[in-house]
Amino acid sequence: MQRSIPHADLRALPSVDDVLQREAARKWLEFLPRETVAGLVRAAIGRLRSSIIAGGGGETNPLHAVEGDIASNVNRLLRSTPRRVINASGVILHTNLGRAPLGARALRAISETAGKYCSLEYDIEHGKRGQRDAHCGELLETLLGRPAIAVNNNAAAIFLVLNELARDGHVIVSRGELVEIGDGFRIPDILGASQASLTEVGATNRTHLEDYRSAIGPGTKALLRIHTSNFRMVGFTGRPALGELAELARAASIPLVEDLGSGCMADLSPSGIVEEPLVTDSLEAGVNVVTFSGDKLLGGPQAGIIAGDADLVARFRRNPLFRALRVGKLTLAALNATLIDILTGNESGIPALRLARLSRDDLNVRAERFANRLTANAEFDADVVDGESVLGGGSTPMQGLPTALVALSPTAALSARDVERNLRASDPPVIVRIEKDRVLLDLRTVFETEEDDLFAALCSAAGKR
Repeated sequence: MQRSIPHADLRALPSVDDVLQREAARKWLEFLPRETVAGLVRAAIGRLRSSIIAGGGGETNPLHAVEGDIASNVNRLLRSTPRRVINASGVILHTNLGRAPLGARALRAISETAGKYCSLEYDIEHGKRGQRDAHCGELLETLLGRPAIAVNNNAAAIFLVLNELARDGHVIVSRGELVEIGDGFRIPDILGASQASLTEVGATNRTHLEDYRSAIGPGTKALLRIHTSNFRMVGFTGRPALGELAELARAASIPLVEDLGSGCMADLSPSGIVEEPLVTDSLEAGVNVVTFSGDKLLGGPQAGIIAGDADLVARFRRNPLFRALRVGKLTLAALNATLIDILTGNESGIPALRLARLSRDDLNVRAERFANRLTANAEFDADVVDGESVLGGGSTPMQGLPTALVALSPTAALSARDVERNLRASDPPVIVRIEKDRVLLDLRTVFETEEDDLFAALCSAAGKR
């Protein structure tokens, strides 16, 4: 049976002019063009009309319903995004929360570069056009002992390298290293997009040097080693040492490329992080080209670094894709500043490294103080318990950092899920963990200057349903 259309509800819908003459519309028109506001009005009326036709029923006051719809959209359009959040999850390089927070030197560099003209591609000394990658190139070469260039992320870096070295050729890689690097991007897909063909060798859990040697043929353009930073295989596993692969590549006159991912340039072993290889170690072992991220353990902005043999890096720079993948002035300013912090030994000025090095004892003092403050002033029972922070960003998936967690047991009126939802709705939003119906706060990733905002958000969350 055909459903009848509620014509009375449709006739009650306001016109665009009706809405534009309202006080609410006059306020929107103070900061938005009339054409934009009229478009929002038409869209809101259209949504209400579609709802009525679909059987959703009419509104008691359709004019108010349309105004509410428009107000919601105006607020969303004008809200600055991405938004600042308080990260109380304990994940230092949280991919969904922007990975590495930038240090003070990097923030100053961005501020000085963003609002004024800058020498992005101008050689001030010689008064002529320069190269934008020169700003960080000398620093990277000083730190790594090899020439290097920057592109917009590590996926772009490995894509450019394979496109230049192995286009229309074969790249040999172990089956155990064919990883997915996040958001559905997989190494075989990047190989295909770079116009290189994949030759898989070995088994999932074990690959031998002879597997690589036997696969080398006339069309082989590179050996590829991938640091499997986002997963671990345990048990009966194995693969050749990096030096062995480098020797094989030299004997076959083909380059060895290593995708290091996290790009660790500082020794984190005193903090218990022992599974992230240093970039310099790979280069010294004979790897011809390494690629890694700028916003993971380097602690800088999103970028992909390509470093290695001078003749190969020169080829990558000349590849037409380099221009398509190059970074902008703000990224270069932040990357350059972060590299200066590393070069001068100011690693405490790089938040990701500083947070990774915080001890459990340091965090316990803060956690006890914050828990006492909550117990005295908010609707929570707060205890300090042992836990683990993680590096995140695909780094050291089986290694945690000992930490002190503030564990909150909400009142009977509020579940942990209620509190978590309320915290996400606060301004700024707060991101936490939930375990056994308790809200867990890891102050390792909460800057001390954020503790008052976190406290206010928790007090507010405790009073909401």
